[in-house]
Amino acid sequence: MHYTLWPLGDQAFLVRLREHIGLAEHRTTQRALQALRSSSVPGVRAVTASYTSLCVEMDIVHADPARIEARIAEVLDLLPDADEGDMERPFIDIPTCYGGSDGPDLGAVAELTGLSARAVVDLHAGAEYRVAMLGFLPGFPYLLGLPEALQVPRLESPRARVAPGSVAIAGAQAGIYSQESPGGWRVIGRTEAWLFDPTRSPPHRLSVGDRVRFVPS
Repeated sequence: MHYTLWPLGDQAFLVRLREHIGLAEHRTTQRALQALRSSSVPGVRAVTASYTSLCVEMDIVHADPARIEARIAEVLDLLPDADEGDMERPFIDIPTCYGGSDGPDLGAVAELTGLSARAVVDLHAGAEYRVAMLGFLPGFPYLLGLPEALQVPRLESPRARVAPGSVAIAGAQAGIYSQESPGGWRVIGRTEAWLFDPTRSPPHRLSVGDRVRFVPS
């Protein structure tokens, strides 16, 4: 597997796996993540993933950085570069009301893309999405799979308040606001489905790797 490795201060390494965001890149990162976690490298405290890289955190009291670096290389060198796919999970359907007060940016997205509002909804709801990461709010899913025809820039001026459940798009990503928050993504719909509930276990409805579909309601 091709990768680059850099120290992050004296407590971590950054493993850069790919340069671009996409489903194949996501799968590569997840395979590398699972391989490093299951290898139980002595001195490694945690391994976390972004779209295209891993952060390997060390226990600076007991870690030997040189040995950890060598072990990371040993594990990753055994992984193939080719994407062999993964176990497919069942879809999680998200019922969504599009347009109107629930989707105040639907008209603007239609204008930016040269599509009708109906076509925007059909394209968005007809796509299959994969949860790549959770952040910047608890339970907020960053979703891969947005059709290229719907890839539009963020708002020039973010909103001070975006309603919980807002279904939004920005660049090559789709997402769902799990809580009320400021936000600059273009809101095209809204769902009543819960996304984050601290009284549940786990508290987030969606997890990395889940497959998602939006169902017009």
